[in-house]
Amino acid sequence: MSELIEINVNGRTVRADRGSTVAAALLSLGESAFRVSESGEPRAPLCGMGTCYECRVTIDGVEQQRACVVRVRPGMRVVAGVEHR
Repeated sequence: MSELIEINVNGRTVRADRGSTVAAALLSLGESAFRVSESGEPRAPLCGMGTCYECRVTIDGVEQQRACVVRVRPGMRVVAGVEHR
């Protein structure tokens, strides 16, 4: 059984599996767009291993973090999707 921790995503407190990546947590919450491109297109993870950079989000105020390589930790603040633009 996995342990759940609380993180903040786009201003709301949610639970995520301890040890999962930010990308996995966002996908499990139904987040389909992690960021918006310069041309306004929604972007989401493609490779899942940090190569494509499509999963970039803001984590604890630091922009351009790859959600697929960062593990969730209690109290983490993530900004993704339209809010990320």
